[in-house]
Amino acid sequence: MEIGELKSEFGKTFGCRPTGIAAAPGRVNLIGEHTDYNGGFVLPIAIELRTAAAWSPRDDGRIVFRSMQQQAVCEIDLCGELSPGEPRWANYPKGVLAGLMRQGIEPEGCNVLFTSSVPIGSGLSSSASLEVAAALVLMAAAEKRGEIGGIALAELCRQAEHEYAGTPCGIMDQAISVLGRKDRALLLDCRDFSTKLIPFENTDVTLLVCDTQVKHSLNDGGYAARRKCCEETAAILDVNTLRDATMPMLEDAFDAGRISETQFCRARHAVTEIARTVDAVKALQADDIKRFGRLMYGSHESLRDDYEVSCEELDIIVELAGGCDGVFGARMTGGGFGGCAIVLAEASRADAVTKCIQDGFEKKFARRCPIFATRAADGANYLE
Repeated sequence: MEIGELKSEFGKTFGCRPTGIAAAPGRVNLIGEHTDYNGGFVLPIAIELRTAAAWSPRDDGRIVFRSMQQQAVCEIDLCGELSPGEPRWANYPKGVLAGLMRQGIEPEGCNVLFTSSVPIGSGLSSSASLEVAAALVLMAAAEKRGEIGGIALAELCRQAEHEYAGTPCGIMDQAISVLGRKDRALLLDCRDFSTKLIPFENTDVTLLVCDTQVKHSLNDGGYAARRKCCEETAAILDVNTLRDATMPMLEDAFDAGRISETQFCRARHAVTEIARTVDAVKALQADDIKRFGRLMYGSHESLRDDYEVSCEELDIIVELAGGCDGVFGARMTGGGFGGCAIVLAEASRADAVTKCIQDGFEKKFARRCPIFATRAADGANYLE
């Protein structure tokens, strides 16, 4: 992403130079999928793709949101009522604005121009990167830079997505966008929001992100249905979340007819995925890449069979990766129903693995699968 291009477009759009620029990254989750709202553990990294936002002050009591990727413009009168609406993409920064106001930050009129290299709908958390970038520039415009940070800022952005975009997401995406660090994964305990940085810096391996280009939306019902199923199962088991459930508890409840087969399968994924995430951290700390890779495969199988959030394109990528020399593990990443898969491979064989997957994917679906390599990157920051 070229910051120079953002500055140039800002000048053309608003007729002035930006006062400041902030950026926030997208993410991939190494392991721990659909565990965040179940009170479990997640292990994401911030990626090198990001959303940037440039801003300048206005003196008419209005905030104007524009995007280089979206045609529709959003104008907000700060004297009026703030609520979700059209254009839909602007509901994310509007929700952040509402959250900042609830926290006592008095907004100031400003122009904001966004641009992003995070593909929309690919499971790389473009929405969270947009929310966090918006929060940084809105605080800067209000002369409250740094007023809210860390997990509190992540929670504010998560609430914005709940209320203004209608997505009942967990906190992982926003947390890693705020708290990400170069060469580190972030172990986040979604029950108490405690965090721990885990080394992810082995230069002998690389992480390949494979985009199926099957667009997904987490507010179309499938995500919410699975979350509701888990919450209902936890209530039947008389536990706060499925973090507190065990496989014997699930098996006893299923055998007694207290939970359905669907509830059993969804809960089995949550319980086993939480355990896999804990094991994966131990594997990374021991630099045991082979063990980590096996856990990635196990995660994908569980998401495919028990949670049913994979798709044919994701399954084919994982299958193709498993047949390539130099691959340690592969799995879908993100909420599912499309999006991306990740492949952990020997760095020296990354090009060969990429070609193997792309050729096989094209043979099956008659189109190429975009693939990029990424390292663990830093979280949100002010660039200027």
